[in-house]
Amino acid sequence: MYTLTSILAIIDHQRYRFVGLDLEIVDLAYDTRKIRHGGQSLFFALRSIRDGHQFIGEAYRKGVRAFVVSQADIDTSIYPEANFIWVEQVMAALQQLAQYHRMQFKKPVIGITGSNGKTVVKEWLTQLLLGDKRVYQSPKSYNSQLGVALALWNLNDDYDCALIEAGISQEGEMENLASMIRPDLGIFTNIGVAHASGFPSKQHKLAEKAKLFAQAEAVIFPSRYPIAPLLPDGLLQFSFGDKETDDVRILQIEREGRAHAAVRVAYQQEVATFSIPFQDKASIENVLTCLTVLLYMGYSLEAISQKLALLRPLEMRLQLKTGKNNCSIIDDTYSNDLASLQIALDFLFQQQQHRKKTLILSDMEGLDAKLRGKLLSLLQKQELDRILLVGERLQYLVSELTTPTQLYAQTEDLLFALKDIAFTDETILVKGSRAYHLEDVSQQIAAKSHETVLEINLNALEHNLQTFRSLLPADVKLMAMVKAFSYGSGSYEVANLLQFNKVDYLTVAFADEGVELRQHGINLPIMVLSPDEQVFESLLAHQLEPEIYSFRILKSFIAFLEARQITDFPVHIKIDTGMHRLGFMPEEMERLAGLLQATDTVRPKSVFSHLVASGSAAHDAFTEEQIQVFLQHVTQLEEHLGYRLVRHIANTSGIVRWPSAYLDMVRLGIGLYGVDMDGQLDLEMVSTLKTTITQIKALKAGETVGYDRKGVLYRDSRIATVKIGYADGYNRRFGQGVGKMMIAGQTVHTVGSICMDMCMLDVTDVLAHEEDEVLVFPDLMQAAHAIGTIPYELLVNISSRVKRVYFYG
Repeated sequence: MYTLTSILAIIDHQRYRFVGLDLEIVDLAYDTRKIRHGGQSLFFALRSIRDGHQFIGEAYRKGVRAFVVSQADIDTSIYPEANFIWVEQVMAALQQLAQYHRMQFKKPVIGITGSNGKTVVKEWLTQLLLGDKRVYQSPKSYNSQLGVALALWNLNDDYDCALIEAGISQEGEMENLASMIRPDLGIFTNIGVAHASGFPSKQHKLAEKAKLFAQAEAVIFPSRYPIAPLLPDGLLQFSFGDKETDDVRILQIEREGRAHAAVRVAYQQEVATFSIPFQDKASIENVLTCLTVLLYMGYSLEAISQKLALLRPLEMRLQLKTGKNNCSIIDDTYSNDLASLQIALDFLFQQQQHRKKTLILSDMEGLDAKLRGKLLSLLQKQELDRILLVGERLQYLVSELTTPTQLYAQTEDLLFALKDIAFTDETILVKGSRAYHLEDVSQQIAAKSHETVLEINLNALEHNLQTFRSLLPADVKLMAMVKAFSYGSGSYEVANLLQFNKVDYLTVAFADEGVELRQHGINLPIMVLSPDEQVFESLLAHQLEPEIYSFRILKSFIAFLEARQITDFPVHIKIDTGMHRLGFMPEEMERLAGLLQATDTVRPKSVFSHLVASGSAAHDAFTEEQIQVFLQHVTQLEEHLGYRLVRHIANTSGIVRWPSAYLDMVRLGIGLYGVDMDGQLDLEMVSTLKTTITQIKALKAGETVGYDRKGVLYRDSRIATVKIGYADGYNRRFGQGVGKMMIAGQTVHTVGSICMDMCMLDVTDVLAHEEDEVLVFPDLMQAAHAIGTIPYELLVNISSRVKRVYFYG
């Protein structure tokens, strides 16, 4: 246990103010949105994209009474019950506390780094070791400067070993992580292209990652990476590969049937063949990493063989799905521990589309007296409407919790009872250990749909948002474009994440889109582009703020408001500075100002324009002219109105290339969804369109495929039919070999015409089977270029009948 006094002795501080009792600290807080009960929380006011000092008041209102801060001039008089510790750097103080806490753990700590595979190796090692050891693992991808510190805080002596990820994106980051983790054993997974822009070369990146092992006893790594020369003297090197010098030598890798591979290895004069349930290159390397770790830890080849045969693919993503009866399902059923449960609960309460919240929870590994108490305490802090428990060892919670709680001894009992449980208009978190197969429960309550799916990576969207935010000064507001179904990515699901991340405004194309957001708990200001008279009632009823772009619309809206005796309704004025699509012309400013002055029905909140070619250097002179024209006429309008308006003109490319156009607010569009038209940022693709193979046929040369016999085969071929067509948004121009898809990393082309609900692929030269997953757009930019369009069109044309699956983690 830690108290404020003991923490004061651990971290370097400048001064402090303690009042009242010496508080016991259980939780470390840094994000006020995730605080349920703050009485035992220590809040770290981190300065990152947002300054945590701005949220001290909110944290105080949520019950927090202990703060670590760096801002000298905090008015402590408004927080009479609060304790403050002043430090030079808040993040450094948090890491210092995490480092101290880690050093109290005397059992093995295994540090994992690399470009890819860190999380998979961590999860698989946990799965492989659980029968023999109680394993602590850093939750999900908590591998950053902040994530590692938070992960280490949950470490305690109830565990036999700990697996901690370390991820870096630029030079100079690993030393802090290494000092916190202090691994006894190091694991290096691989070196790849991830975060390559943060390092001068691959060798620099490798050297930086090797710093994690500075104080380790041994390191395990694939010998195909030149890491050995970078390791400290005296460190035991334990490698695997096909070299004579490798400790674990790979002799042969062969495919077995459709889904397995046979891996033959030699170790200490013994040879063994392992059957593993994977065939892709990445999975095989990750399995070999785990195999080598187990050998280093003293497991026999025979014991390892039995364990590896039971490995299963990991669904490491917390998924948000559409449920039956207007429910939302959060599926997080691949593991269950306190840390990942807290993350899942945070995500549950981030969802505002339904007021009612339900938790379906299974038993978890190692539920001893201490863990039982912690689980009870965690659940007591949640404002849940219903809890369904699976596993007899959770019986004690039924009498202790005030939330209505039902216990089922086994998953089968819950599945049988589902027909009598009324799930309606609620968000349901399904959280369980793999052994309980709660994915069967999730499948039962999820809505059935078309098998082609669009996966939406909410982590990637959050990453992109923060990437653009990092370019902006703190006083510049951010408006996020969620028009056109959020560029095909969904509506309230995306808006919920943006609201949680405190963007300032949302923008939709039509009032109906705004109404849907309001109906699903979105309370941010919402601007509606180009409204007409038919939607004025909706604007008023749902507090949607219209773009005013012409005198006709302005006069009609004024008359509409006057008839209802409405005053000061917020509107946004659009000026046409060169797009020549919608908006008032600059020469109309005098007339516009006069009309606005003559009425009190509307009150302009912002004035904006649209840059025509902000991403093109060839038109920079025109962009500069647009900005100047805009500023000139905004000033003219403001002089007449007598107050300053929020000014915005920068779109996504404007944010990247035109800091002079930031003004008071920027509008982030396609870049939010991972399309980098400027090629200057490390963005992550948010949407991945996938389908499956329905049937494969062997056809002779001379046969034809599809309508009008346009797909002529010039050789004996294997043709796969997949479940996507132009009704799903896969453009007919992708027919006749123009379209490229990917199966297990192998590129294939379309054959013949694209049909309404399906199309055909030539899989003659690749390994493909019926029911295999197919990636529809391996390269979105290339696909758009192939049919002479832009990525926007491909994204927004994905049909609403295509199931959206959202994942986070």
